[in-house]
Amino acid sequence: MNGFLFQAFIYLLAAVVAVLIAKRLGLGSVLGYLIAGVVIGPLLHLVGNETEDLQTFAEFGVVMMLFLVGLELQPRALWQMRTKLIGLGGLQVVGTGAVLTGLGMAVGVAWDVSMVAGFVLSMSSTAIVLQTLGEKGLLKSDGGQSCFSVLLFQDISVIPILAVIPLLARPELLASQSASHSGGHGSQAADWMNGMPGWEVALITVAAVAFVVVAGNYLSRPFFRIIAASKLREVFTAAGLLLVIAIALLMTTVGLSPALGTFLAGVVLANSEFRHELESDIEPFKGLLLGLFFITVGASVNFALLWDQLALVVALTAAVMAAKAAVLYGLGRLFNLRGSDRWLFALGVAQAGEFGFVLLSFTVQSAVLAEGIAAILLLVIALSMMLTPILFILLDKVIIPRFNRIESKQADEIAEQAHIIIAGLGRFGQVINRILVANGHKTVVLDYRADIVDGLRKMGMRSFFGDASRPDLLHSAGLHEAKVLVVAIDDMPRALEIVKHARRENSSLHIVARARDRADVYKLYQAGATDIVREVFDSSVRAAGYALTATGMHPYDVEKSKNVFVQHDRAGLRQLAPLWREDVPVFDNPEYVAKVKEITGAIEEAMLGNRGALLDELDRGWTPPATPAS
Repeated sequence: MNGFLFQAFIYLLAAVVAVLIAKRLGLGSVLGYLIAGVVIGPLLHLVGNETEDLQTFAEFGVVMMLFLVGLELQPRALWQMRTKLIGLGGLQVVGTGAVLTGLGMAVGVAWDVSMVAGFVLSMSSTAIVLQTLGEKGLLKSDGGQSCFSVLLFQDISVIPILAVIPLLARPELLASQSASHSGGHGSQAADWMNGMPGWEVALITVAAVAFVVVAGNYLSRPFFRIIAASKLREVFTAAGLLLVIAIALLMTTVGLSPALGTFLAGVVLANSEFRHELESDIEPFKGLLLGLFFITVGASVNFALLWDQLALVVALTAAVMAAKAAVLYGLGRLFNLRGSDRWLFALGVAQAGEFGFVLLSFTVQSAVLAEGIAAILLLVIALSMMLTPILFILLDKVIIPRFNRIESKQADEIAEQAHIIIAGLGRFGQVINRILVANGHKTVVLDYRADIVDGLRKMGMRSFFGDASRPDLLHSAGLHEAKVLVVAIDDMPRALEIVKHARRENSSLHIVARARDRADVYKLYQAGATDIVREVFDSSVRAAGYALTATGMHPYDVEKSKNVFVQHDRAGLRQLAPLWREDVPVFDNPEYVAKVKEITGAIEEAMLGNRGALLDELDRGWTPPATPAS
């Protein structure tokens, strides 16, 4: 059984089983796909010669991924990244290439072979890194953005590298030059451009990029409006795929990277009203193709050569990843990346990447590297890609926790005290602090992220670096004399520690705490918080108000209805909190369910039935309280 359906069954079965097991073990989907490829390829020999052809097809997932990444970046945001894109990305490629070239020459390899191998191995895996950063929610972090800048610059740098490689052809290899193809990215210039003067090639290249920008701005919207008017979801999906494939084909035709072209198109369409529809339609194809790509990487590992040259391959892989990590760590210091972001940057892109497969194939075809050397380097690239998910696990489980513990011991000395203490200076705590300060109140703000504290100090916000869950820091901030404590952090275990300790030490303290959902509300209530604010509750109430206004209800009645709901919901939370049990699901707690029904009925009666008295009572809440007689 070796037909198409059987092969499809094997690949899909391996993907589903391996990824589910890997995710259950906390290993991530990328490592699951790689392991699946190793199992069905070199170990069980369920797949064979079709793997290379599939890899060429599956690499299109990288093209789709960069299109979707571009959709998330507005042109202004990309312009703001220019320093990291050119400076950080350029220094990484040049620095890593130079270091690896030097290492090769130090062990007796010819300078031209060392240089080509060094710059090929300086490329990193866009597919693995962006997929992993996205899964872990790290793409928006400083470290994640730095990784992205380097990966994007590497994609751009493939173009000049492809132009330089033929100039380094070795005479002794020309006679036995391989006719192998150049790979799936199609970065090589088309035959019709061969022999053209350099200025014509440059003009065609600029014209192609300009066409993508102009068409994205002025032609895509009318095109998608016509498609959307058909109201056929499958036609819109086909149009989205057509757009990506057309741009990739155009870029390939003029000798540019299709991934770079589709990324540019995504950036151009980032402000389009069709952006979200395009994302939802293309995302499944991107995920499947990337998964297939990772499986083919695992299945293409030449275990016979690996076992025969195991010591050499392992040593080269370790040397390459160590050299890249060292260069990246140094660049992280140079560009002021701090704490876990620097480690994320150093380890995240320390592997070789899928562009290496393309470049190595081209070096063999151009008589620059011998096939034996290229085969060894292919194993180094594949092995480094397979080790990358393990590096992310090491980062999550060992390096970052240890680094954070060391960092927490170096907290600022708090020489000021105030009646209001705020724990956490993120997007939630910043707003609270600004309002309090604007009203003339002095605050002491604590946050354990040094980059946030330093950045806000530059903007004039007085804050101290330190973990507010440490009792000594709370006491230094004036816990015993404070009147109000605002717990604005989004780490619930630490928030509970802070609330419990503060309540024990100062029984009269008014504690305002941040909660994610009702379960957090109950935990904080039991810990001793006075007022608890759910993150999205107030914004949800506002959204409901807009919806009611849109139905024709008078804005004044809308506000009164919102107040009725908020009052009853908060009162209901106080009644439900004593009934909630952390070890019992709410749907299996009969007392809790009965009370929910009772509260829901009361709210409906208040909103639809006996409104008059309740609303009149609430109206008095709109009137400022009378000033007591002195």
